[in-house]
Amino acid sequence: MDGKQIFNIESKGEFDVQALKVFRHQYDQNEVYREFCSYLGKSTENVGDISEIPFLPISFFKSKEIISGKKHPEAIFTSSGTTGSQTSTHIVNRIALYEQSFRKAFSLFYGNIEDYCVLALLPSYLEREGSSLIYMVDDMIQKSKHPDSGFYLHDLDGLREKLIALDASGQKVLLIGVSFALLDMTESHSLRLNHTIVMETGGMKGRRKELIREELHHILKKGFGVQSIHSEYGMTELLSQGYSKGNGIFETPPWMKILIRDTEDPLTYQGHQKTGGINVIDLANIDSCAFIATQDLGKTYTNGSFEVLGRFDHSDVRGCNLMVL
Repeated sequence: MDGKQIFNIESKGEFDVQALKVFRHQYDQNEVYREFCSYLGKSTENVGDISEIPFLPISFFKSKEIISGKKHPEAIFTSSGTTGSQTSTHIVNRIALYEQSFRKAFSLFYGNIEDYCVLALLPSYLEREGSSLIYMVDDMIQKSKHPDSGFYLHDLDGLREKLIALDASGQKVLLIGVSFALLDMTESHSLRLNHTIVMETGGMKGRRKELIREELHHILKKGFGVQSIHSEYGMTELLSQGYSKGNGIFETPPWMKILIRDTEDPLTYQGHQKTGGINVIDLANIDSCAFIATQDLGKTYTNGSFEVLGRFDHSDVRGCNLMVL
């Protein structure tokens, strides 16, 4: 399958049609997924609606090769993990699908990347190999074509000076950072930014104690002098991202959908504004698995937006999965 129709979805009806096509493709081409579906008594013969599609537990990316079709990776992304924990691996046969997904999603929510200077404060990701987030942000830095766009590792003084100068000039800036590094910056520098989007990707990476989202955003808003903190919801196992422009309410691009499963019965779905496990349909995952049951807790709203409330107990906190309760 190619991604042409997926990235041109404009309606719920079109999404459902493409989701069922991807399900049939992955049932036929993905041995691990087909075996999982068979265990649940599901097949292409008795799945006729997206609510009937089985969602593969995200933990399978730690122990199995999740691939639809033949394996010929152009990239292999790995999760950061915590010390001693097993990491996830996402085999990406076509890196162009990832690039198309994150480029189009960003433009849908924020406009032309060339309008921004992109500054990245992602030390824990830069210090290892295989980060899908670093791949995405590096592409954004290059595509912005701004001479000051770039990564900052530990030079918080230099980053502060750059932010002040750019903001004073009226330049639109996207500052994207891991939570602990953004907090480090607020403790040593106080700013008041008028033209800068501060976007956190979640994750304390074991460097700080976890905070609930409201507390984290309160500290960051005060430290950077901004009205709201934006957030990105993504993970190694997904080729698409959700974005929040404030208050932790996320929206997804048209080829991505969030469903909430009952925590006691994972094959039953919750209604809007009821807490449960987050299931993600990411149709950009054509070559791996597009139907993933995450370890995140959340709820959806009637307009299709969603909120991340925490994680299941006993699951390792890592990556871009935001806060624990």
